[in-house]
Amino acid sequence: MDRVKLGNTDIEVSRLCFGSLTMTPFQANLSVEEGAKLIQYAYTKGINFIDTAEIYDNYQYIKEALKNINREDYVIATKCYAYSKEMAAESLELALKELQTDYIDIFLLHEQESIHTVRGHYEAIEYFLKAKKMGKIKAIGISTHRVSGVFAATQYDEIEVVHPIVNKAGIGIQDGTINDMLEMIEKAYNMGKGIYGMKPLGGGHLIGQSKEAFNFVRNIPSIHSFAIGMQSREEVDCNVNLMETGEIPEYLSESLKKKKRKLIIADYCIGCGNCVKTCRQNGIEIIDGKATPNERCILCGYCARNCPEFCIKVI
Repeated sequence: MDRVKLGNTDIEVSRLCFGSLTMTPFQANLSVEEGAKLIQYAYTKGINFIDTAEIYDNYQYIKEALKNINREDYVIATKCYAYSKEMAAESLELALKELQTDYIDIFLLHEQESIHTVRGHYEAIEYFLKAKKMGKIKAIGISTHRVSGVFAATQYDEIEVVHPIVNKAGIGIQDGTINDMLEMIEKAYNMGKGIYGMKPLGGGHLIGQSKEAFNFVRNIPSIHSFAIGMQSREEVDCNVNLMETGEIPEYLSESLKKKKRKLIIADYCIGCGNCVKTCRQNGIEIIDGKATPNERCILCGYCARNCPEFCIKVI
């Protein structure tokens, strides 16, 4: 698989990034051994880039996988919500300890919303800059679901990498359209920021259009790489084939169609009811203050488009 330099950093990544949240107890609930073997398998297929976060609680999967992966050839991006130097130090030391590594390739501030959010977290950025000088971090970045978050990155030279939400339907973008997001990403890219996207399948809601959705992101020239969740060897093979050829082999397509999918609601659901109003199947309802799918849910994904928190996903 082709590798590219991530913007103006010296970090070389595969065009495909392993999104590691989907293997955790939050979603597929793979064992540590199963998850580690899957990461290793993806590496043999050319994927040298993994995305994780402190909140995913899955460092143990990656630590186990690194036992059979050349660390110097592997890129780890993680994220935290730190806004003070003390919190930043704790998050960095936790990652280094639990991953049993001497450095983190990319450390991002999680879910930054705007220039005001970045300003409020700047003490953490200052700590990461010091850690970078000590060789504990190679690059600093942010993840965001907002166009205004990408704009914020363009206002700070210290932010070298941006991890924005990008998919053809604009699912999960909280303050604009997909065209708005692409315009801002291009601006950041032209400034030398490293760009790796997230949610190319819209949190699973575009699985039925996976080829078209995947190729939409694959063909955006201002995106260096993008993260996609993978829970099986078949999904790894499918995504690698899509990245390399733009096509899904028939045997893989048939195998993946047999997988039973389900709708899950994240714990941070605020029970706003937008999903209930959107669903024409009456397939979701608010129970005890949280959205809950029922037997009428047909996994169409329309509800996710109107979720302000992007907490509805298909796995």
